[in-house]
Amino acid sequence: MTRVWPGRPLPLGADWDGEGTNFSLFSEEAERVELCLFDDADRETRITLECRTGSHWHAYLPEVGPGQRYAYRVSGPWDPAQGRRFNPDKLLIDPYALAIEGPVQFDLASVLPYEPVGPDPDLVRDTVDDADAIPKCVVVDRRFDWEDDRPPGTPWEDTIVYEAHVRGFTMRHPGVREDLRGTYAGLASDEAVSHLTGLGVTAVELLPVHHFADEMHLVENGLTNYWGYSSIGFFAPHAMYAATGRRGEQVREFKGMVKALHAAGIEVILDVVYNHTAEGNHLGPMLAFKGLDSRAYYRISPNDPRHYLDVTGTGATVDLTHPEVLRMVMDSLRHWVLEMHVDGFRFDLAPALARDPLEVNPRAAFLKAVAQDPVLSRVKLIAEPWDVGLGGYALGRFPVQWSEWNGRYRDYIRDYWRGEAGGVSELASRLTGSSDVFQPSGRRPQASINFVTAHDGFTLADLVAYNDKHNEANGEDNGDGTTDNRSWNMGVEGPAEDRRINAARARQRRNFLFTLLLSQGVPMLLGGDELGRTQHGNNNAYCQDNEISWLDWDLDGPRSELLEFTRRLIEIRRAHPVFRRRDFFDGRHVGDSGLRDVWWFRPDGREMSRRDWDRDDTRRLGMFLNGEEIPGANAHGDLLIDHAFVLLFNADAADATFRLPARRYGNRWRFIISTSDPKAPEGATHHSARALVPVPGRSCTLLRRAW
Repeated sequence: MTRVWPGRPLPLGADWDGEGTNFSLFSEEAERVELCLFDDADRETRITLECRTGSHWHAYLPEVGPGQRYAYRVSGPWDPAQGRRFNPDKLLIDPYALAIEGPVQFDLASVLPYEPVGPDPDLVRDTVDDADAIPKCVVVDRRFDWEDDRPPGTPWEDTIVYEAHVRGFTMRHPGVREDLRGTYAGLASDEAVSHLTGLGVTAVELLPVHHFADEMHLVENGLTNYWGYSSIGFFAPHAMYAATGRRGEQVREFKGMVKALHAAGIEVILDVVYNHTAEGNHLGPMLAFKGLDSRAYYRISPNDPRHYLDVTGTGATVDLTHPEVLRMVMDSLRHWVLEMHVDGFRFDLAPALARDPLEVNPRAAFLKAVAQDPVLSRVKLIAEPWDVGLGGYALGRFPVQWSEWNGRYRDYIRDYWRGEAGGVSELASRLTGSSDVFQPSGRRPQASINFVTAHDGFTLADLVAYNDKHNEANGEDNGDGTTDNRSWNMGVEGPAEDRRINAARARQRRNFLFTLLLSQGVPMLLGGDELGRTQHGNNNAYCQDNEISWLDWDLDGPRSELLEFTRRLIEIRRAHPVFRRRDFFDGRHVGDSGLRDVWWFRPDGREMSRRDWDRDDTRRLGMFLNGEEIPGANAHGDLLIDHAFVLLFNADAADATFRLPARRYGNRWRFIISTSDPKAPEGATHHSARALVPVPGRSCTLLRRAW
């Protein structure tokens, strides 16, 4: 017989102290809570939690330790019309579980809390026990030898983000052991890490690794939630990414991955989904929160408590205005920083976390809690600044400590290079860190996470090869995914046999990379873009756990050239602080030369006038970057001094000739890199002041002042 002691209300979750395990669970409206222990034969032992402190139900089991599997059953009112959906026949995952053993097995039992019949099915309680279908939580031994692991602490201005998928990154990598492909250990392998370090990125932003569940309709169609935006365990690393086991081994393996990346100087940023869960709307499954206390964990429609308030597009919204739910999210974030050593977070649909009560509020409870937290206020914080609710596009409205995915940057740069943009005034704004968006609130260029492509949408290769989405493999008759791709196939949809088209597409990919990596702000690369990865026109590959999504490591000639070109650009950026300024340009005269910090000129070498900026047909722009006196200082307190550079942009189809600035800007200019001739070595040509520099159609060139 299992001994049961009263235990303590905090910490929540299953906390092993070396002798036994304390279990604590939050539920405001529950009438009875049962802790369910499972042995290796899946036999269930139920223990009623007799002790309740406030809304925390708790007990201490002195004979229970790491590896023990458990879950909960919670009894209370069944009144869906009022948002109460307690059903003790449905096994529930602990929201604070540190490890969860596996997937939901929809084929073994119904995980719906209601009987799916009749006109109002969600009102009739289902009495089928679903214990066989629900993954079990696991008590974890937190101990891990971190040795001398330290966060790299890369300053924002020096950061280059690489968005990657744990599984997709190594599934086809020939240098990674087959049994490690698609796992945390695979990403930690020497071969995987060496690609990242060789490329020059400083941080990996991992698509969701919180334990998640596949949607029922995907499983029925032989698909999976590959991206992982369907969380069910905010403290547990996804078990299916572990090579070593699922009884807590996934925790140790994840830590080992972080340790290996840190040793290589690479930060780990997690894409986190706190705005919704895998349970969906009132017709969705019951896996955890819905059965623990639906009215506490989710936002309820004010006028119809049977339904959830949805600003996420998933059917429900997690209620961060509730103090216990806010505590859970804050505890989760601190856990990943303190226990798992991650370096930051990218928040999916971040406005949904900042609605207080319904409008996006820069002083919402969650944002204030993060700002004052001594742990979280020191890590990298990135907002995806939109959701689907009213006023949900909140770009530029997050607090000063935050950076944001800059969708405006993405849209304009795509439009500029496909010839659809109206003039170049916005090009100047995006190149210089989007001061129009972020400076009014006292923020710096690092607030802008610049990107051209991300997991959601076309890859870089597909952006220049498809006009339309091709999502047929998703099983939704190509109805999913956005139609606003701002792409250009150059006359042929998909793969082309015409060498001229392929050459133009390759040049266009280089144009995007050149612009991205030499813009002020923080660049983010989509993993695989440096390899020419294609998804064959699928712009919503969220359910494609196959070759559509996995990186292709076959480095044929064009792929190898693109990789080398990307490396060169990153090397240039990292070597020259003038491309990663800490402060916005202000047009002031700096240094002994008295030249402005940035100066813009036309192809004829004359300064851009107001009329030039206002013209909608302008597609060409010259940019002078002055490195004489860069605001700030290096780590040793020395002034930042760099070379001066000229960037020449030509988005017209026709070739152009740029006249370089007058002698006072530089006597002689050295060729650095061009998208029209990627193999041309640095120093291949030199140009004197006022010389004419050819810039072929749809290309750009970088020159450095020699003296």
